[in-house]
Amino acid sequence: MAKILMKGNEAIALAAIKGGIDAFYGYPITPQNEIPEYLSKHMLDLGRVFLQSESEVSAINMVYGAAGAGKRVMTSSSSPGIALKQEGISYIAAAELPCVIVSVMRGGPGLGSIQPSQGDYYQATRGGGNGDYQLIVYAPESIQETIDIMKDSFNIADYYRNPVLVLVDGLIGQMMESVDFDKPVKERELPEKDWATNGTINHPGRRNVANSLHLDPYGLEQHNIHLQKKYNLIKENETAFELVNMKDAEYVIVAYGTMARICRSAIEMLNEKGIKVGMIRPITLWPFPEAAFDEISEKAKGILCCELSMGQMIDDVLIANNGRHKVGFFGRSGGVLPDPEEIVDAIVNFKDKVVK
Repeated sequence: MAKILMKGNEAIALAAIKGGIDAFYGYPITPQNEIPEYLSKHMLDLGRVFLQSESEVSAINMVYGAAGAGKRVMTSSSSPGIALKQEGISYIAAAELPCVIVSVMRGGPGLGSIQPSQGDYYQATRGGGNGDYQLIVYAPESIQETIDIMKDSFNIADYYRNPVLVLVDGLIGQMMESVDFDKPVKERELPEKDWATNGTINHPGRRNVANSLHLDPYGLEQHNIHLQKKYNLIKENETAFELVNMKDAEYVIVAYGTMARICRSAIEMLNEKGIKVGMIRPITLWPFPEAAFDEISEKAKGILCCELSMGQMIDDVLIANNGRHKVGFFGRSGGVLPDPEEIVDAIVNFKDKVVK
């Protein structure tokens, strides 16, 4: 397939099909509606399942059931909708079931607005469900990168038996770019789904159970220890980031998604002013790329965390920095997108942005 021009949400849906999705369950909410709309048009013709549920809560529990049966399953929503799915997401993670969740962030809190935002960083990386669990969280910068991650996300979910969350904002979902669907994905030797609750026909004499309930506290503790070992393996193998202009950088910007795109323009403008600025762009928000901060020069004057929020990723930036450099913050919220000049000004007047 040659490069084609596609809207972000529709590209996400097609990438899910290319990634081998068997079933989709979801409920409409702006600004992600084109994902279920596209899948509703094409899934049945491909012999796959599409169902618009009666609510977000129903959708995530349908995902639980289909994932438990060993199917490649996905849901998508936007900020308040993802909030409603949190209990089910915790159940799915506890039962070690693979699935893919797409969150197209909008302004908040509450119903907020339908404009792009990054105010769901805590929701994505800390989770609103109960217990000690983690999602593998990707935050692509472009539609092409979103496609590449989406195509691989089902493999990653299957490999680790863990939910994968692809986190984009409303701008990436609604804009259009030229994209290539033929880029290969990483080869992974996937284990057999011998845990799937698909009846005894494949495993005579044995019944599989997908469950998150452990009434024995010692048994539950051992399950949590097992999950932590898996999460540590994910940290070791799947942490991803990009370094931009880091050699001899006087300042380093940390940004992801749409904000990283804006920061690229600001970095070019700053370099024209003779100010060397680099960028750490997390591709995985969990695991957060703490090792990337070892690449910052000891002579750097500071780190500027840039977000489309009032400041959430900055917590992880402060942890990763570990007191080595001054850290400043620049953010816009409510769906407001900054001009590159605002970030240029934040670097020029860095001392006014320092939080620690």
